Amino acid sequence: MEQNVKVGQIVPNFEMETYDPVKGDFSKVSLEDVKARRQWTALFFYPADFTFICPTELNDLAEKHKELKAAGCEVISVSTDTKFSHLAWQQSERLLKNVKYLMGADPTGKVSKMFGVYDEATGLALRGTFLINPEGKLVASEVNFYNVGRNASELLRKAQANIYCSSHPEEVCPANWTEGQKTLKPSAKMVGKVYESIAA
Repeated sequence: MEQNVKVGQIVPNFEMETYDPVKGDFSKVSLEDVKARRQWTALFFYPADFTFICPTELNDLAEKHKELKAAGCEVISVSTDTKFSHLAWQQSERLLKNVKYLMGADPTGKVSKMFGVYDEATGLALRGTFLINPEGKLVASEVNFYNVGRNASELLRKAQANIYCSSHPEEVCPANWTEGQKTLKPSAKMVGKVYESIAA
């Protein structure tokens, strides 16, 4: 039985075959390779190719991909389909015409099981979004059921906030924080006085 990685834990290395829409060819990706480039990893699990909510999600993710890439994130969408299915889907579904990130193939469900999103009853992955830092630590996790799509703007916000905090460890980001907004520096003086700290 695979161990589900929890937030705060180090993610074991994994490798997947991929379809790369930019090159129009197949490749492989591993967590070790991404870490070696000192990049963050954003994994975007979805149930299946040639479905209904999934292309809307991947299109939404494509709209934020440039900003995620600029922030230092390697974005990888993942389903239990094959790399061949990814190619056919990306080339036939117009909503995917702007997808430039790697499309990971997890037909055995190994990686999906590692992150606890594999549905044994269907052989599909739930809508799971995970953010891994360059040291390999899982810092953010979100899982939705089949019937509700996600918002890539929130993934971008969480990525930017985590990246900011990684280089400013004495600071924390409050709710709805976006790049350029005020952060907080926790201290004994701030206890019970967060309102005043934000308003200052």
